[in-house]
Amino acid sequence: MTSRPHTAAGMACAALSALAVLALGACHSGHDDDGNSSQNNTLPSFVSSAVKTQSYDGSSDDLLTAGLGKTGLASATAPAIANAAQPTAAELRRLAIWSNYRALVDMTANGGYGRFWGPNVDLSGNDTLGEGKIAGKEYLAFADNGGGKQNVSLLVQIPTSFNPDQPCIVTATSSGSRGVYGAISAAGEWGLKRGCAVAYTDKGSGNGAHELATNLVTLIDGTLQIAGIAGNSSLFVAAPGSTTLPAYNASFPNRYGFKHAHSQQNPEKDWGTNTLQAVQFAYWALNDSYGTLDGSTRKVRYPSGSITTIAASVSNGGGAALAAAEQDTGNWITAVVVGEPQINLKLSAPVGVLQGGVPVSAFGKPLADYMTLANLLQPCAALAPAAAGAPYVTALPVATTTAIRTARCASLAADGVITGSDTTTQANNALALLHQNGYLVDSDYLQAPMWDTQAVPAVAVTYANAYTMSSVTDNLCNFSFGTTTLAGAAGATPAVSPMLTVFGNGNGVPPTNGVNLIYNTGTSGAADHRLATADGSYAGAACLRALWSNGDSRMTSSVDAIRVSANLHGKPAIIVQGRSDALVPINHASRPYVAQNQVAEGNKSKLVFYEVTNGQHFDAFLGVAGFDNRFVPVHYYNLQALNLMWAYLKNGAALPPSQVIHTTPRGGTAGSAPALTTANLPSISATPGTDTITVSGGVINVPQ
Repeated sequence: MTSRPHTAAGMACAALSALAVLALGACHSGHDDDGNSSQNNTLPSFVSSAVKTQSYDGSSDDLLTAGLGKTGLASATAPAIANAAQPTAAELRRLAIWSNYRALVDMTANGGYGRFWGPNVDLSGNDTLGEGKIAGKEYLAFADNGGGKQNVSLLVQIPTSFNPDQPCIVTATSSGSRGVYGAISAAGEWGLKRGCAVAYTDKGSGNGAHELATNLVTLIDGTLQIAGIAGNSSLFVAAPGSTTLPAYNASFPNRYGFKHAHSQQNPEKDWGTNTLQAVQFAYWALNDSYGTLDGSTRKVRYPSGSITTIAASVSNGGGAALAAAEQDTGNWITAVVVGEPQINLKLSAPVGVLQGGVPVSAFGKPLADYMTLANLLQPCAALAPAAAGAPYVTALPVATTTAIRTARCASLAADGVITGSDTTTQANNALALLHQNGYLVDSDYLQAPMWDTQAVPAVAVTYANAYTMSSVTDNLCNFSFGTTTLAGAAGATPAVSPMLTVFGNGNGVPPTNGVNLIYNTGTSGAADHRLATADGSYAGAACLRALWSNGDSRMTSSVDAIRVSANLHGKPAIIVQGRSDALVPINHASRPYVAQNQVAEGNKSKLVFYEVTNGQHFDAFLGVAGFDNRFVPVHYYNLQALNLMWAYLKNGAALPPSQVIHTTPRGGTAGSAPALTTANLPSISATPGTDTITVSGGVINVPQ
């Protein structure tokens, strides 16, 4: 891997605004016969580090599979590391691609891997690409606002199949709190197969970790360095707050800071900006690759707005793509295609959400609201008869989980959050309260696994820390991140530091890679939050909920800073989401966004919305018993949406209207569902008839 220093902007652009300087073609004086402008290709001013470049031959290593190919990605065995005590940057990259690819799609053959998606499957859905390795080049750098604290990872992949005369870019902003490769299977794969450059970013919430006991931090390539030596070259260094790190370590040994939770920057407010920066960095990289070489300087071949660019990703990466399109005033983004977007809205008075002509119980709540509520209620709601038979995905014994759920119900009832004198009544009441707050009955089976997998507790704790801009030593609501013993006690000294592979295996939100979510004031001391008290650390969950319900000014201010208007400025856009989503409920995400978009854009709107029945948030769970026979892959429709948008942009093909797609689950026995076929997955229809989703006067009506 080679590095090049950051070059300063030319004197000719000095008088222009910062935004104009970022627009690479803002101060060119013309183009030569080859389409190159006379302007030098200047690195955007937000790039704060040396740019590292690396080429991959498409055989021993590649852009999509890190040399593993379709077969290696499918293997449940992680790629080997030669020296476990000192992984190389190349080994960590390979591990990151393997783990992130597998995290977002169903990797089972019966579920569709290798048949409907995967490196071997071409853009028409045919198995023609063999192992699917893709040769090309990567550019890697940090973006920062000048303070040295953001250090947002930007990565551009340019496949050798890129056609410089028909340029295209696809964004792949990381989902969740993942690292820079976090959306490689969700959006990166499609873009690379299309021959487009792919613009990735970890959006400043990615896999930056700080091992407080050793003072080790992660660098941009995942290798480790002592924080004092790394300085501004680290992904993240935890600020100690009001307590020194030595004092904190003495009281709370073997704890970790994570960037999303503890950067104290409310990174979510910049996710749209980060996505735009990734696009602008991709423009620079393409000009660096294809601009005319004048001595040692490249000329600008592609000025802003000259490249077909689709902003794409899923979950909060999808929300970042929508935010970027809303902020885009430089024509960087041509179109948007996102799945299950996590987005927080500024709602206007006319907006409403109907299902089957009936108003839904609640809509448009921000994540800070619905996630802290779900974290409080889900363990109890899991005992409701309507949720019986839910997939069981926790490693805890059934008896232990049942006891936690029962005790959570009792604590909720004692505090007056729910009613009922027996556990079943209490559980029914907890589930009803979730329904009243916008959760659909379609997601009843998912209330248990969302808490059991710790997805909801992890997100609730991480985002509460981020929104209150708490430091790692604050122990917000008595939660921290650290290693535990097999019995769950906190403070265990790890035999192998999780830091060594956190870049490769981590998802940025503990529990991850051996770092667990700890409740510090458990019955017998600090422990895994599920086991710290009989009721699964109810007091901590109630504290998180109170931050929102009591109007904590830090939290409300941060949430207000991330709200979006749903004005896409006439950009063509597609949103896809599963109706059964229990992590990002559809009533708080896609449905109200579409309604608000009509208020914001009126008849200029080019947004369409495809709602997928039996679709939920985590396609990777479809390989788990109880998910396989009940739910279908939303990823399948994300790919269809990208193909539809491409046909619209390149051939003028009409986008099918907004609609409900009524899928058929695979059925059969949990754990051995029959193979997925197109009979389970009806096509997006050009004439959906009674399944058409309508929006009128700011009110969206979704058919049953």
